Amino acid sequence: MKYLFLGIYIALTGVFLVPDVFSDALDDLIAPSRKAALLAGESITQLAKNPAVPELSPRNAQIQQLTAGIIKEINPTILTESLYLYEKPSGAVSWTQAEKAALYNNILALSTLKGLQYYSVSHKGMRTFFEISQVIDDPSTQKPVNDPRRSIPPLSLTVYARQKDLTFGDNIYQYDYFASENTLTLIQRNLTGMSIGIVPVISKHMVRSVVAVIDAEEYLLIYSASFAKTISLPGFKNRIGQSFANRAEAILGWFTKQADKAFGR
Repeated sequence: MKYLFLGIYIALTGVFLVPDVFSDALDDLIAPSRKAALLAGESITQLAKNPAVPELSPRNAQIQQLTAGIIKEINPTILTESLYLYEKPSGAVSWTQAEKAALYNNILALSTLKGLQYYSVSHKGMRTFFEISQVIDDPSTQKPVNDPRRSIPPLSLTVYARQKDLTFGDNIYQYDYFASENTLTLIQRNLTGMSIGIVPVISKHMVRSVVAVIDAEEYLLIYSASFAKTISLPGFKNRIGQSFANRAEAILGWFTKQADKAFGR
């Protein structure tokens, strides 16, 4: 059994995460049917029928309290979820501090999202996810700065980024990173309203995208979820939901490359 750091305050959602003690065995985190699919090398991505009820969330108190806080705060109309299993190099049982720090810095490197491709249903082909992705000093001044690095993952860290999305336009985001003994989590919040063309579809602060990485024996279990509250226009809900689902697959691909770097592959 491993003990998580105590008292992580999730400023993004106003949720205080209570101490959590759990085994990091896969059987304790996910259902057997999902484990079988993940071990076969598949990722599981789905658009939730009920945005207030996450279905793929691992059995982890931190993540479950976090998602509950987001749902309470924004009352989402869309929820897309993904699960993925990343296999560590042969023989690895638990990440080393050096591997954990390397992975943390690699997912801090938001500039590496520039040029990421995803499948666009509306365009029926691959499309650029972020045309621009750069860390900035502050939402008001928006001065580009280098991707941050930390020798030891801190309990929490906030980073701001400008990201130009070919679907939702040029926006400013807040990324909150959290680290515990067994888990690395990042949460993206939109600080500006998001539009499709000239049509505003999501107000500011109404998107939360979560990527949680759990050290699970010889694997890393990755859970990603995007919560959004959209305007009520015919056809836009399904379009946006499918877009988020396809983007989740792209983020999983990006994470795999970042993890490969951390584990020296």
